[in-house]
Amino acid sequence: MLYIVPTPLGNLRDITLRALDVLQTVDAVLCEDTRRTQTLLTHFQIHKPLYRYNENDERSVARCLQALQAGKNCALVSDCGTPCISDPGWKLVQAAVGANIPVTALPGPSAVACALSGAGLTGGAFTFLGFLPRKPGKAAKLLSAAAELQHPVVVYESPYRVVKMLELIAKTLGENIPVVVAREISKVYEEYLRGPAGTLAAQFAKKNKVQGEFVLIIDCFGAREEEPDDDTDL
Repeated sequence: MLYIVPTPLGNLRDITLRALDVLQTVDAVLCEDTRRTQTLLTHFQIHKPLYRYNENDERSVARCLQALQAGKNCALVSDCGTPCISDPGWKLVQAAVGANIPVTALPGPSAVACALSGAGLTGGAFTFLGFLPRKPGKAAKLLSAAAELQHPVVVYESPYRVVKMLELIAKTLGENIPVVVAREISKVYEEYLRGPAGTLAAQFAKKNKVQGEFVLIIDCFGAREEEPDDDTDL
């Protein structure tokens, strides 16, 4: 059995009781970074063999699959949040399914869900793009296409590129497009910043050092123009 186990985004108390149960009972834990995962397991006094899972290395995927085929119950975790959602894991899940190995996914921490609920934009549809391509042209095309759906658009970004991403959003969708920036979700310095894309880009550009992991929510829903009423009184 392959268990997909979400782990805390920052606050270790966000782990679920079921996740702890699985981590305590599996034969091995498959992880991005053994050091990060070992810190988590040690905190909860869990001692399990750790296998490093590298999605870009076919041999790594094969080794993890072999452990499952040998009858081991394994938990797949990422450094934080839910595996396979802009995090490694989908190739192993696909391989496990292809090998008729049971797969089950546990609910738990997810940065996109947490940021959306704290943004207060809409409780309905949204478009999640994860990490955009590094090339500005490709990123701009994805942003433009997603904005046409008139739903909030959610992207992930690192502290090293968040200013450039906000500038690209402003250039592509307009300086005044509303954006919610969620930073360091569930951690001590968690904050939500709201404002026009151009203003936020300038605000972050003034900082000596930008830190934290970012979720950017572009309010393509709130910024849309009111559509004319098609009903005509006769």
